Amino acid sequence: MQRPAVKKLKGYITLLTTCATLGGCVITNHDSFSATSKKPSVTERAFGFTKNGERVAEFTLSNSRDLTVSIITWGGIIRTITYPDRDGHVKDITLGFDTLAPYEERHPYFGTITGRFANRIARGRFILEGRTYNLATNNGPNHLHGGINGFDRAIWSASTETAATSVSLALSHVSRDGDEGYPGEVSATVTYTLSEDNSLKIDYSATTTKSTPINLTSHGYFNLKGHDSGDVLRQALEISGERVVVVDETSIPTGELANVRGTPFDFLTPHPIGERISKVGIGYDHTYVLSGKPGALRLAATATDPDSGRYLELYTTEPGVQLYTGNYLDGSQIGKGGGRYGKHAGFCLEAQHFPDSVNQPAFPNTILRRGETYRQTTVMKFGAR
Repeated sequence: MQRPAVKKLKGYITLLTTCATLGGCVITNHDSFSATSKKPSVTERAFGFTKNGERVAEFTLSNSRDLTVSIITWGGIIRTITYPDRDGHVKDITLGFDTLAPYEERHPYFGTITGRFANRIARGRFILEGRTYNLATNNGPNHLHGGINGFDRAIWSASTETAATSVSLALSHVSRDGDEGYPGEVSATVTYTLSEDNSLKIDYSATTTKSTPINLTSHGYFNLKGHDSGDVLRQALEISGERVVVVDETSIPTGELANVRGTPFDFLTPHPIGERISKVGIGYDHTYVLSGKPGALRLAATATDPDSGRYLELYTTEPGVQLYTGNYLDGSQIGKGGGRYGKHAGFCLEAQHFPDSVNQPAFPNTILRRGETYRQTTVMKFGAR
């Protein structure tokens, strides 16, 4: 029996011969055949040393279709994602830095794992099992993304695994009892898996020794035209959410979930990010209540760049996704290649639970108890058309 790969190769050779006879032709479906023997792979290099002399490594995951993802052990940060556009031109589509030093400074959470609690907790305070816990207020009057030294500033332990059609990087971190004011020792693992179907799967898990709030997410900033290509206002979004979490002037939920239909928050059909952004103040920084059953992996959002043809599909098991449009980027951040990231230079789609859920009994639960395991999965699928 002739093997399928051999048949495909013979067919390709026949096609080339025919093209030569006819004087040339264009092969449009480049995904149907790969003349290379490239396989999924992972490489490691030293990315730098912290101010305290701790080594930070960078792992680069690659597949055979020119999609690469590099992740550093500082903050579990996705530092680069490179992928070709519709014409085959490869660009890096996520915001970040060339060296470790800027990541050690305060930055806008470029590509970080955020936790223990992504997003905001009102006044940095919550009551759990009869006890009041006070956290850092590092975002005006509120607590943001786990505090001053959250998961985004930890050095994660790493291990890798290579399979026939995928490659994985597992990062682990232990957050001590009382860390940033939170109760319980939390052991967290985040696994990045890059597959041949051009998907980057992120699996999160965590356990705790005491009841504690948990809400983890990946805080990547995307510009599908290229990280250094100006603003993202022409790029289109479609979000599978009919309601949005209403917030006050400090971005804390009021408890209301408003219908988005016919409003500037309506992305039920594709709209350019900048089409109605002036009607929502300085930009979008809101949580969408996703359609479908939380816990089931489902399509949450699709982003498309009309110029390059690149697109991103986001799937998640989470109940919500935070849309943030880089409203506070002001050109002071010198990014990869020496360029500056100005306002709206990237957008974020952060799959997560709702902000301040620990103080909002009507919101989906974010309390992890001893003996339980926190799990969530988010998948980012990339392509060009």
